[in-house]
Amino acid sequence: MDLQQQIAELREKFFKKLEDETPSDERGFHPDDLTRIRTRDEYLKRWLEHTDFNVQESVNMLWSTCEWRRKVGANEITEDSVNREYLQDGVVFGYGKDRDGRGMFVIKSKLHVKGVRDFGELQKCIIYWFERLEREGNEQITLFFDMCEAGLSNMDMEFTKYLITLFKYYYPNYLNNIILLEMPWVLNAALKIIKSWLPAKATPKIKQVNKSGLKEFVDPSVALVCWGGENDYKFTFVPEIRNGVNSVNGKLDNKKVHFAEASPLSEQPSSGFGDQSTEDSMIAITPDVLSFNKEGQEIVGTIAVKNQTADKCISYKLKTTAPEKFRVRRSNGVLLPAQQVTMTISLQPGFNLRSLLHNDKFLIMCLPMEDAKMTAEELVDFWKTNEKSAEQHRVWCRDGTGETTSILSPGSSGSERTMDQLHTKLSHLEECHGKLHKELRTLKHVMIISIIWTVVAAIAIVYILRLDIGQIITGDQSCHLHRE
Repeated sequence: MDLQQQIAELREKFFKKLEDETPSDERGFHPDDLTRIRTRDEYLKRWLEHTDFNVQESVNMLWSTCEWRRKVGANEITEDSVNREYLQDGVVFGYGKDRDGRGMFVIKSKLHVKGVRDFGELQKCIIYWFERLEREGNEQITLFFDMCEAGLSNMDMEFTKYLITLFKYYYPNYLNNIILLEMPWVLNAALKIIKSWLPAKATPKIKQVNKSGLKEFVDPSVALVCWGGENDYKFTFVPEIRNGVNSVNGKLDNKKVHFAEASPLSEQPSSGFGDQSTEDSMIAITPDVLSFNKEGQEIVGTIAVKNQTADKCISYKLKTTAPEKFRVRRSNGVLLPAQQVTMTISLQPGFNLRSLLHNDKFLIMCLPMEDAKMTAEELVDFWKTNEKSAEQHRVWCRDGTGETTSILSPGSSGSERTMDQLHTKLSHLEECHGKLHKELRTLKHVMIISIIWTVVAAIAIVYILRLDIGQIITGDQSCHLHRE
């Protein structure tokens, strides 16, 4: 059974279950969630990948997630419904992208102390950022634990376990990496427990690095100065702009996309041809989603462009959102009526399949030509004058290796009982650390007081001894005078 059949089966079984069963919440499932399931194949694909393509398990997990989303109000959470102070204090926030192009969810560990914040409000804050990052087009995110200057008092296993629970059960195939920057050695025991909560195939996703090693995962131009990078960004909360957001597909409409070679182009079709249907367009593009595969030492994909007209010569050219990542052969040219050309696109050295993003796009434009014998200089001027009215086609990227299995498939997790026991032991360790820290502070005060009393007593003893010695000397002198 191919992927599309599995997606169709998942959708059919889910809605059959909805006909036969009633959700636990009397309000039923949220309309946006149901619309997403009806219309978004990519969303259902994530569930299949997460469960190793077990359709029935995907149905059950999707059902549980819809119940959870209705219970916590995931679709209604905005910055107005979250504790604003938690959004502004910079303990958790979304920032930048890692080298894989995944958005980073930053946890500033030294600013978080267990029990100081209301955990329920903190959970809502995390859901807000997960939903926001997803709406901003991040198919996956990287957890970035900034542990610089953190200690045992900043360790909160309940908080960490909640994050992992979200990835395991409610945000399928959403985790890219877990970066631990400058983790203190005293937290090694906590790291072992965190690893036990993850499936075995997920533990390689944990990247424990220092400031000098961070550049392997985050470009120095993105990394903050406090991480050893070059970016002097200081976190300030900026409310999300929701105008034009499609709440069903979770994508921003009319957002700007930068293609190489020219000024930014709007994702919305410009005046003139714009993005057109296959029947109306002058050229046919195959495929509409570019799949990359390894061929020898190169990672390549191909795009076929065909002139569909019977009487027009057409000039075409290709642009990309990431010119530093791709090398394109035959990126522009002229097509005679019914002629076809194949463009070869290769990943540049230093990039790999994991660096492909869903928002890495190619823009293929074409214009009808009256004179097919234009010189190169004339073609440049021709495009400068007419580019705004060009027909536009967009092609997205994907990894063609088929390695799409989720690293957080629940079926591969360890014993929950063992994890709970480990969690209990670490919580006990936390409690003992707190008591020991308090006792040490008390002991420190006692020692200081003891030292002060000792010094005072020593001074008093010396004073008394000197006084007695003086009296003895005076007495001796008196006796001597009396005998004389």
